[in-house]
Amino acid sequence: MNVGDRVRLLTGTEEGIITRLLDSELVEVAIDNDFTIPVLRRELVPVAAEEGQAFRRPVPEVARPATGSKKNKPQGGQPKAQRPGVPPAAGATRPQSGGPSAAMPPRPAPASPPPPAAKGLYLALVHQAPELLALHLLNNTEAEVVFTYGEERQGKYRALAADKLKPKAASAALAHLHLKDFEQWPAVVFQLLNFKLNADTAYDLLTKRQSFKASTFYTSRRPAPVIGKEAYLFQLDEKPAPALSPEKLAQAEAALEAAHEAAANPTPALGAKQAKVLQQALGGDKPAPVPAAIAPAPPQPAAALIAPPHEVDLHIEALRPEGAEGLSNTAMLRQQLDAFEDTLSRALATNMHEIIFIHGAGNGTLRKEIHRQLSRNKDIKFFEEAQKEKFGYGATLVRLK
Repeated sequence: MNVGDRVRLLTGTEEGIITRLLDSELVEVAIDNDFTIPVLRRELVPVAAEEGQAFRRPVPEVARPATGSKKNKPQGGQPKAQRPGVPPAAGATRPQSGGPSAAMPPRPAPASPPPPAAKGLYLALVHQAPELLALHLLNNTEAEVVFTYGEERQGKYRALAADKLKPKAASAALAHLHLKDFEQWPAVVFQLLNFKLNADTAYDLLTKRQSFKASTFYTSRRPAPVIGKEAYLFQLDEKPAPALSPEKLAQAEAALEAAHEAAANPTPALGAKQAKVLQQALGGDKPAPVPAAIAPAPPQPAAALIAPPHEVDLHIEALRPEGAEGLSNTAMLRQQLDAFEDTLSRALATNMHEIIFIHGAGNGTLRKEIHRQLSRNKDIKFFEEAQKEKFGYGATLVRLK
């Protein structure tokens, strides 16, 4: 199963589209383009395109040309169109020349085609369904491009994809976004590196962060290059990456070597030499500081590790005092799993013997994911349902080694 596949739930009749691969066994599915839920792969089955045509979705009738049936005869006593070379029927009046009925209605002038998109790299959001958009990278240049893709939420970056695009090519769907969640969309971050075989110029890495605002998003829809579809289009290389000259690369290498020598032999004479080389390489009025990797700051003492409580409540209300408002099902599940993983690691680090995770019954998705991770952890002796008379099947007791 891949992102964009249409699937059906084995335990129901709902169908949806896979919008994200959460891990090796869990995916995010958009049900009827309305809401998303995390579902285990083994609980899904792909839906073939032929199935919709043969069983469930009848093909709409195609308009047929007019025939001699009564349905196609003109109503209200209006005369039929006269075929050329056939005299009019008796009693039929021929339209007067120059009258309004004699003149044919003017044909509308064909719309001028939109101007072709300029060469460059584009972010394109294409409708995969009325409320679902697929995010692609378009390479409308003559060079190959190596890229990375990530998302930024609340100041935290997460790398999600990396690949290479050939000239005049489009990437696979990198993400799927719902219009109903527009206010919660993350900012996307691309790192782009152009490359052309046997070219005489090297280019610097181009980093582009793109956030979405309603005032500019809905006016950005136009024909997209490469794919030939309507899309919400954003150019990523309005400011092209600067070319790297061999002289600047050699100067940067010399500056780095001087910094290494200064770190190994901190003498006054060498320090002055290092400052001079760095000043020449960077073209500034004052010497640049030694890179942090060469002269690292003293390490900060690690914070004391605190053991978690014996019973840990993973309900979203316990983790977020403000409640689950504004969170999707996927975001709630991810926050609960992050809390579980952090608590388990602290319990192991502080040599706890056992701990109880209260996850609730619900639809069982959180419970299954917790049990799956516990079964793969070598530091777990065993786990079982905890205090059924108190929690039912909504809590798990974990015995640690």
